[in-house]
Amino acid sequence: MPATAPKPVGNLTFEKALAELEEIVGKLERGDVPLAESITIYERGEALKKHCDKLLGEAEARVEKIRVGGDGKAIGTEPLDAG
Repeated sequence: MPATAPKPVGNLTFEKALAELEEIVGKLERGDVPLAESITIYERGEALKKHCDKLLGEAEARVEKIRVGGDGKAIGTEPLDAG
């Protein structure tokens, strides 16, 4: 981790949070960090994962599917999970 304080997790975009999470996983898998730092970055990784899950949930809630009429023309939208 850089010497400067990391950005608060809640301020990160999904892409930046995911990239940082992937970096943390790589470091932990390689064993590149001492135990104490491993614990710290693992905790940050958990926070990043929760943040990514939250952002994905919000995005999924906003995704809509297009309803098509009998003539093949779009007649509106509805939530993706509507049955």
